[in-house]
Amino acid sequence: MTHSHIIGAGMAGLAAAHALATQGHAVTLYEATPGAGGRARALPDGTDNGTHALIGCNTAALGFLDAIGARQYWVQPEPDGLPVYDCTDSSARLVALSPAGWWNGARRPAGVSWGGVLALMAMALPFRDRTIAEAMAAHPAFLRGFVDPLVIAALNTPSSEASTHRLGQVLRRLGAPGAARLFVARRGLGPDLVDPALAVFAAAGGAYRPGSRLRAIQSSNGRATSLTFQESDVMLGEADRVILALPPWEAQRMLTGIPAPDAFAPIVNLHFAFQPGGQVRFLGLLGALCQWVLIRPEGVAVTISAGDAEAEQDVAELAPRAWAEILRAVRAFHVPGDWPEAPPACRVIKERRATPRQRPGPIPTPPRRPLANLVLAGDWTWPHLPATIEAAICSGQAAAKEALA
Repeated sequence: MTHSHIIGAGMAGLAAAHALATQGHAVTLYEATPGAGGRARALPDGTDNGTHALIGCNTAALGFLDAIGARQYWVQPEPDGLPVYDCTDSSARLVALSPAGWWNGARRPAGVSWGGVLALMAMALPFRDRTIAEAMAAHPAFLRGFVDPLVIAALNTPSSEASTHRLGQVLRRLGAPGAARLFVARRGLGPDLVDPALAVFAAAGGAYRPGSRLRAIQSSNGRATSLTFQESDVMLGEADRVILALPPWEAQRMLTGIPAPDAFAPIVNLHFAFQPGGQVRFLGLLGALCQWVLIRPEGVAVTISAGDAEAEQDVAELAPRAWAEILRAVRAFHVPGDWPEAPPACRVIKERRATPRQRPGPIPTPPRRPLANLVLAGDWTWPHLPATIEAAICSGQAAAKEALA
């Protein structure tokens, strides 16, 4: 019987496993760590490792939520516009995430101008690839007030080194109605994404093997012949398939010489043990340590993308600064809750290699099928988008189709 072995239970591996198992194929999903989710994982206590969000143009990710019965758990926290607080001048405004909403002057981002909008839209065209800071040099206020937060969120790379072509891949998807709507998991990625995906996979007959770290792949005559795990070897039959859904450094360890990114950017996340109650909220901050603040009734999380300096600091340095900024923002937008002056207990999560650095230049793209019976998956293998949940799911679903071909 044909068997599919999927290595890595991140978003790409989960998407591939779901696609194959729900079509009636025999599938085993292996994960090196105790829990699934990869770099978008939920931690053992159920806390997300970051402030993860989807937008309306993430059709593959939203479709995957539909397929696993989890779409109902994802909410739109700010339907009237993203609350943005500027710590430099203490201004607070609601910003429409789509330029189509900027006809209303009250929903325009800071520094917006026709020239700035045209410069931004030009990045969606196949012009010369350069840094976003260079492309927006004539529009510094708009760069600071809208473009830079967009770049940090989508590319996890500072505008001073981020690629206009990579941002263009995002911009081209934002033109459809509803494409810029923001969604977050109501309870967290564990209960609202990873757990439902694993449940559907198990119900379809799939086997899940956490704590199974792949040590090596043996190959002969252009085919993978066996998989060496810490506890045992798995011999591959003539018709068996392998989907390798690992981060680039792990994939290169298994398959020497495949093209892969070699420069990465960190993301630092702070989780405060404070339960404000109320509704889910999502705030953006400018001129601040904090970039995005996700407020759930059960806790408050902060994301610092492209946080090279912050990745070297400890919680004692980061937490007081972040909490002071959060207090200013929640008071400006009248977020309910008995917010204490002193920072609550805080946990810091550092993903030092969260995503590749999205710089100008060619995208290192590996072959989809480096061996006859082995297919690669992962956000870094999907050249059509920056490294995101959407890219990971697209790559996993494409890998499943390729494995069946």
